[in-house]
Amino acid sequence: MVVKIYTTPTCPYCRLAKEFFMKKGVKFTEFDVSEDEKALKEMVKKSSQMGVPVIDIDGQIVVGFDKEKIAELIDK
Repeated sequence: MVVKIYTTPTCPYCRLAKEFFMKKGVKFTEFDVSEDEKALKEMVKKSSQMGVPVIDIDGQIVVGFDKEKIAELIDK
């Protein structure tokens, strides 16, 4: 499973999502879109959103910390 999370340092929901992944033992790659312009463009292309977090789980996009949807995708 490949998990990418697009975040900013001040986003409380980003922090919750990362904590959720850590508790579940899910490895993820984090991209700080406030500093990484390439990651920002990638995030917007995938989600059509500027808000964070944007989470990519094996190509399935979740915008925001939708705990139920994330759990469903990582438990497949």
